[in-house]
Amino acid sequence: MRDFVYYTPTRIFFGRGRENEIGKICDEYGYSRVFIVYGGQSAIKSGLLDRIAKSLTDAGIVYDMAGGVKANPVISKTREIIKLANIFNPDLILAVGGGSVIDTAKTVGYGVARPGVDVWDYFAKKATITKSIPIGAILTIAAAGSEMSDSCVQTNMEIDPPIKCGTNSEFNRCKFAILNPELTFTLPKYQIGSGAADIFFHTADRYFTTDALTGNHMSDEIAEGLMRNIIKYGPVGVENPTDYEAMSEIMWSSTISHNDLTGLGTNAERGRGGDWSPHQLGQAMSALYDVTHGSSMTAIWAAWAKYCMDANIERFAQYGRNVWDYSGDDETVALEAIEATDDWFRSLGQPTRLSELFDFDVTDDVIREIASNCSRGNTRTIGQLKVLNEADMIKIYTNAR
Repeated sequence: MRDFVYYTPTRIFFGRGRENEIGKICDEYGYSRVFIVYGGQSAIKSGLLDRIAKSLTDAGIVYDMAGGVKANPVISKTREIIKLANIFNPDLILAVGGGSVIDTAKTVGYGVARPGVDVWDYFAKKATITKSIPIGAILTIAAAGSEMSDSCVQTNMEIDPPIKCGTNSEFNRCKFAILNPELTFTLPKYQIGSGAADIFFHTADRYFTTDALTGNHMSDEIAEGLMRNIIKYGPVGVENPTDYEAMSEIMWSSTISHNDLTGLGTNAERGRGGDWSPHQLGQAMSALYDVTHGSSMTAIWAAWAKYCMDANIERFAQYGRNVWDYSGDDETVALEAIEATDDWFRSLGQPTRLSELFDFDVTDDVIREIASNCSRGNTRTIGQLKVLNEADMIKIYTNAR
């Protein structure tokens, strides 16, 4: 087992109606000025924001809010919200939404804490996050796991080509997160399916590495159990979004999938080991074409897996045996597991080819454009299982077409 340091400071409040306790929770922490960040109209129409506002007011807590955060959050909108938050001078940033809203709240947190630094500099690796306003979250979409992760993603549409990238810091950790599965009951089925896929990838991208077989057996057991769980309950949630048991399992799997627990002791001291190529390949498409994050990865995963599995065929076979219960020689089991995973994506209503992801012809020029974005103009490689350069990316995208 590799050495590691594990730190998870986020306090979880899970269950029906827990969002109504937000005033009490903030009071216990000593927060008195709460700035709420939310997404679209659903939080308003559902009455969620009204319930949150009442709970805060009843606890004597002053609040302000800003909305309009969209999927694949853009840095320009985040800068606008930072200006509003700075005027209010909060002691807590409260995200009400999914991963995009939480990531925006995190960015607002260190934008308010250091107003003299352009927050994009943290993502462009020109500055280091040294402090932040505390973050809390009320989760309404189970997918990204941002409520318990140390990661944060933003997209910069003001540069050419646009880039979607992330930054990791302990300052990205939420102080607390409220998880009520009932808040996800009204989500579109496609969004539930894409979220379930994203949950799978947060564990799979940690699981598929070159040296994982010398890693942590306990972490493997957790990772494989989580993948089995989301494979079981993801399609149930898509079929019936008001199934409390299914949506509870999906929501908790989302949180566990991205809090580093499933990657401990493999190939990184702080647990963030893994390959992450599917995420990078997908983010390039999201930056250029604003496609849904989870769906961008389901469209390319089989092509990536078949291209890279020879780097650690034993790992893919272990996945096939322990997650899908297949038997046989390593290559046969690995290929069967890849095909089964593709079939599972389809059961979620997700694309498994680029031709299904996009509503236009995916030409060679389009593929080269996406690969160039992913490789930053052929200036970087991605991946750990198999290190991929731009030529490799073109092959994977082509095989996924």
